[in-house]
Amino acid sequence: MKPEVFLPDDYRPAEDEPFMNDRQLEYFRRKLINWKAELIEQSAETIDNLQDSARNVPDIADRASEETDRALELRTRDRQRKLVSKIDAALRRIDNGEYGYCEMTGEPISLKRLDARPIATMTLEAQEKHERREKVHRDE
Repeated sequence: MKPEVFLPDDYRPAEDEPFMNDRQLEYFRRKLINWKAELIEQSAETIDNLQDSARNVPDIADRASEETDRALELRTRDRQRKLVSKIDAALRRIDNGEYGYCEMTGEPISLKRLDARPIATMTLEAQEKHERREKVHRDE
């Protein structure tokens, strides 16, 4: 097991330090772990909300509104579940030494992109190219 890396509270990865050094990796690991904890907490709240709203509402309009709310909650929870899975994959990439590098080109992903979207697996250019290709195939 690796020794814990000291990380000041105000640390932000900088372009002038070696890419994906121990401090950067620890920064992103903590960011991902905190994000995952927030999502899991929100999921627990969603479950509580769904259990509370599982009552029989006699008014048809109120019942329809409640069903719409439930469907939206479930869709949100499904997105969160998928996001947790992507966070877990990013944490595995950190452990494997693959984090921060584009899965298509092998190029480093910009620190700004990773800070904004720590689960990113491609550089912005590769992501745009991938999405254009996906759109072309979807339109056929």
